[in-house]
Parts: sequence; C-alpha cells; structure tokens
Amino acid sequence: MKAQAGKWNAEDYAQHASAQRGWANELIEKLALQGHEALLDIGCGDGLITDELARRLPAGSVTGIDASESMIALARKSFSRSNLTFLVMDATDLHLERKFDVAFSNATLHWVKDHALVLKSLRKHLNPEAKILFQMGGYGNAVLIIDIVDRLIQSDRWKAYFKDFIAPYHFYAVEPYEQWLPDAGYEAVRIQLIPKDMVHQDPDGLKGWLRTTWFPYTDRLPPHMRESFLSEIVSKYLEIRPVDAEGKTHVDMVRLEVEARVK
Repeated sequence: MKAQAGKWNAEDYAQHASAQRGWANELIEKLALQGHEALLDIGCGDGLITDELARRLPAGSVTGIDASESMIALARKSFSRSNLTFLVMDATDLHLERKFDVAFSNATLHWVKDHALVLKSLRKHLNPEAKILFQMGGYGNAVLIIDIVDRLIQSDRWKAYFKDFIAPYHFYAVEPYEQWLPDAGYEAVRIQLIPKDMVHQDPDGLKGWLRTTWFPYTDRLPPHMRESFLSEIVSKYLEIRPVDAEGKTHVDMVRLEVEARVK
C-alpha cells in the first residue's frame, strides 16, 4: 500500500468506482451486522462505503483507514457522523487505540503484497470471536486487460518507460489464505474465488477506471502521453471484447472473498 499511497486522485476515483461500490454493498449484506459492533474498514478510500457501514451501526462505531492522505481528506470532507472516524494508516502496520468486533475490507488488499503481515497486525486489534470479511482482486482477475497492458509496455513505443517495472497488483488464490489464516490466529469460515462482470456505461467509463486505478503504469509516462496510452489499451481491449448492444463495456473480474473468525 505504501508505494501507491500518495498517487490516488480521490475525486476522479469517486467518479469511476461504481462497480467496486456495488460489490461492497453486496459484501455488507454478508456481514449480518447487529447494529452495535465496533468495525474497522481497511482501505476505506473515499469513505462512501464506510459511511454506509456507520449508518447501519447506530449503537456501534466505524473506523476507516487508508494509506492515501488524499482519500482520507476527501472522506473527512464528505462524511461526518458521531460514530465515524477516518485515519491515515497502512494495513500492514496498524496502530489503533481500541479493539474491534469486525474487520471489513473491499477492493483494497490486492494492492498489498504481504497479506500474512496484514492478518498478524490486525489480529492484535480484534476482540475474541471477532470476524473478518475481505474481498479483493483474486487469482485470474482482469486477465485480458493485464495481458494487453503487459504486451503494450513491452512494445517499441512504450518499453523505454517501463524498464525494471514491477506490477503493483497481487491477485492471490485460495491456497495461500488456507495457510495464512491459521498462522495468524484465525479460523477460516469461507475462502472463495468469485467471478464478477465489471460493467461501464461506455468506453470512456472503462478508460476512467483505468486512469484512476492503473496509475502505477501511467505514472511512468510523461503527462502528455498518458491519455494516448490509456486510449490504446481501450482500443485493443474493445477489439477483443466489443461493447454490448447498449454500448456498455464488460471486464471479466475475479474476486477473492475471505471470511474468518478469531480463534
């Protein structure tokens, strides 16, 4: 998380994260909240989902953390409830003044390489019998986009900008979590890879998503070349996966969903 923490354009992300928000609302329903829990939202982003969690916990509390200062600034500006707090903090190095009944994370942890460290750092801040529910990009996520981008950054036009480039995403399968959870003091309830269809209203929406979440690639380029790079990705993608009858674009995604309890 640290490597990307200062790069987010929080306002732009807020305009192009409809799919992530929809999936987050589905995930919230699986929490089966009682209304009194203390909940930690790891990677709260712009705070919209965190605010919804706080609304559902009138007798509880929610702390949203994110490594991005711009995201936390936007969250604090946008949402204010007496039971809601936002903090700048890295998921691998948690320092919190209280313990929690629930830890929630949506569309965040694929930015983090060391999930075992996240689980160990989190464990110190959870009450007995606390539960965790994470969803993130999983093994097989966005493979067509990744294949196109990988080919592009090796092409003659772009390769000079990507020397020694390391892909920023970490899409794990089920098996590593089967080991990480018990090692960190958790009992697995469910670890599952779930296919998802990411829909954007038009190609510009697809480009907006790429611009806001694939910035580790565009940041390597001079500013005046970034739109051209994104346009080339979209063009090549739509040659393989054209828009549907309504002009919408579709990206095959895979989410890794992890549900567990403190031992």
